[in-house]
Amino acid sequence: MANFGTIGLSIAFGMGIYSVVAFFMFNSNRGLKYLLSAKNAVYGTALFTTLSVFAMLYALITGDFSIEYVTQYTSQDLPTIYKLTALWAGNAGSLLFWAWILVLLAALVTVSKENREYIPYASPIMMVVSVFFLFMLNFVSQPFVQLLNPPPDGMGMNPMLQNPGMVIHPVTLYLGYVGFTVPFAFAMAALIMKNPGDQWIKLTRKWTLISWLFLTLGNLFGAQWAYVELGWGGYWAWDPVENASLMPWLTGSAFLHSVMVQERKNMLKIWNMVLIIVTFGLTLFGTFLVRSGVVASVHAFGNSSLGAYFLIFTSLIILAALYLVADRINLLRQGNQFESYISKESSFLLNNLLLVGSAFSIFWGTVFPIVSEAVVGQKIAVGIPFFNQVNAPIGLAFTLLMGICPLIAWRKANFENIAKNFLWPWIIAIIGMLLMVFIGGITKPYALIAYTICVFVISSTLQDIFKGVRVRKKLTGENLIVSLIRLLSKNRRRYGGYVIHMGIVMMIVGITGSNVFNSEAVKTFKPGETAEVGGYTISFKGLQQTSRDNMEVIYADLSVIHNNNDMGNLQVEKVFYSTSEQPMTEPAIISTFKEDLYVLLTGWEDDGTAIFKIHINPQIKWLWTGGWVIVIGVIFALWPGKGSGVGSRYLGRGEVSYGKRVR
Repeated sequence: MANFGTIGLSIAFGMGIYSVVAFFMFNSNRGLKYLLSAKNAVYGTALFTTLSVFAMLYALITGDFSIEYVTQYTSQDLPTIYKLTALWAGNAGSLLFWAWILVLLAALVTVSKENREYIPYASPIMMVVSVFFLFMLNFVSQPFVQLLNPPPDGMGMNPMLQNPGMVIHPVTLYLGYVGFTVPFAFAMAALIMKNPGDQWIKLTRKWTLISWLFLTLGNLFGAQWAYVELGWGGYWAWDPVENASLMPWLTGSAFLHSVMVQERKNMLKIWNMVLIIVTFGLTLFGTFLVRSGVVASVHAFGNSSLGAYFLIFTSLIILAALYLVADRINLLRQGNQFESYISKESSFLLNNLLLVGSAFSIFWGTVFPIVSEAVVGQKIAVGIPFFNQVNAPIGLAFTLLMGICPLIAWRKANFENIAKNFLWPWIIAIIGMLLMVFIGGITKPYALIAYTICVFVISSTLQDIFKGVRVRKKLTGENLIVSLIRLLSKNRRRYGGYVIHMGIVMMIVGITGSNVFNSEAVKTFKPGETAEVGGYTISFKGLQQTSRDNMEVIYADLSVIHNNNDMGNLQVEKVFYSTSEQPMTEPAIISTFKEDLYVLLTGWEDDGTAIFKIHINPQIKWLWTGGWVIVIGVIFALWPGKGSGVGSRYLGRGEVSYGKRVR
């Protein structure tokens, strides 16, 4: 298998180089045969990379310990599912997985019939990136290196990686990272073709939205994994590698919003080009952080020489892209200008500035240890308070804009309409705030502001939908239900975006509650003892021991009662893996929309006494549920249907603007 995989990667590398050369020959007017040959080379690159991936998977499953990578990340007693996930557990394997996704996407773009005029320019750009990864796999980080004296068993997988999150978190994150190569390639193709209008945006809208969705899910699944595996009661620690995945999500979110302004008003062309370049660059920057060892992270692969290669390649491709933007600057400047600071397009720009500002603050906080070491000779880490203090107000301002933007007109809004459109949403928000204070007992300023903004966003969104239904009903005579269904179906992009906004509001609720109102306690129990913690009656039955697969488990049996309701039994575990001296703490969690009871077993005595750390984390479930609401919104926005124009609502014959028909 090792030789098979190595040969496959060598052929893929050669075919990748040939595809780039053949595309160049075609673009130099050397004949159609070069285009056909280049396309076939792209398909061949994808085929042989796929064969190499299958060779690695076969080696991992069968335990071919003659391959160094298999020895490093698997063992005979490792469950099969984790043998499969070992493909992306290490440096070389994860690069192979990344390259595989990338060449498959390049093949899909090349075979597409929707973008024929862009293929000779977009496909070679994707293949240049693919060739870089294949170069790394062939010459720098080779996944099929063989051992002269294979051991009888492997070293096994890091216990922290033996979690269901390992199955889905890296996959979704990599799909999000790699997916943004497609809009980047099309943007550069549009510049090369001297056609920087909105055609490239329309062709890549689905690619961009799907990539953004996978990046969203990747971050969310990573947070869930940290929550259930790392045993500290939280889900986001502003770790450098966590930050590396959040930054392209922020700039990608900004890009998704700003391209709507370009499509609708023929504006922000330069800004959108720079945004997609930055987003693509940040996806590569994340691989640099993970593989360079320049910053400490629980997610990093450790020190390696790969970081320098990624830094050089990322710098070169970003500089080349920016040079192309500068060279086409006169074409990009053609378009409309802002007519008023109070308009929908201005609110979109402010939205972008907030998102990019947040990304920059995270970038600065992440690289500050590197900068400080270069300047003063000492790494000075930036702590969690910095990230929270900077990004919390930005997050609230961004959330507020989600409620403001739908109710502001394009071009120029007058104060009379603004007052009319925002009256009821603010009345409802203020009533909600008063109820939270006097009935809910919420007095902490940050939580009160955040929840009030969330109520405002929900009410303004519902008002916008209601107005659309009312206008449609008046013009067509349909009943309310039919009007609602047809209104939504006529503009899936707009209302899919609203569903996504509702998911983000739910996540804001979860983030706020879990950070502002969380509490913890340390309790010591003897077998049979009971204690009250945060309104929960917890009874400790005793410690037990068992064996599972490749681990020994010490677990505590607990029963929980809350508000006279039996919440069931909990098993809180300390897990000892055969391949690791460090035990893993597995929390037990009871989750409701109100709060999570999160229990950790931290130690025990010979007489059976056990020590527990107990967290009460309010509204965490809102965070996870909000993520799935976002998924629903994206699917709805992408679902095929007529009349899915930008920011408009259709009745079949014309566009609706409140109270009048636009012909």
